Amino acid sequence: MKKLFVVMLCLTALAPAVARTNSTPGDASAVSLTSKRDLAQEEKNRALVVEFYTEVLGNRRVDLADKYLSVDYIQHNPYAATGREAFVAFFRELFSRYPQSEHRIIRTATDGDLVYLHVFARNDPTERGRAVMDILRVDNGKIVEHWDVVQPIPETSANANGMF
Repeated sequence: MKKLFVVMLCLTALAPAVARTNSTPGDASAVSLTSKRDLAQEEKNRALVVEFYTEVLGNRRVDLADKYLSVDYIQHNPYAATGREAFVAFFRELFSRYPQSEHRIIRTATDGDLVYLHVFARNDPTERGRAVMDILRVDNGKIVEHWDVVQPIPETSANANGMF
């Protein structure tokens, strides 16, 4: 019992130190695990990101990018350059090369100024597609930063759970 008490005391002492993630310029804003969340603002951010994804990627309306993206939009995908104009050029080329591409949001989540999207994507209807996890940071009604992780959907799986 004494050992359990000591362990619990140590964990309690460490909690404030780990309750906040490190944040540096260009990284997502740190969100305190103990801070009060502004769920109304998070919902506005989610709606903005879903509308952006639906209009710009789903409907291929890259001409609307200035409505959603900041001029100095930060891109962390190593295959795309930073900046709103670079985003437009990247997706114009992609949509030209793959006119039947599909980007479908499966689920969303928010945490502070971050919006998470779990997405099914494919370049054409004949391929299996990819599972994508997009993270977008919103500031003052504009998307200012983006990270993603992309995983091809395999032909076979070690489990029957699926990727979505």
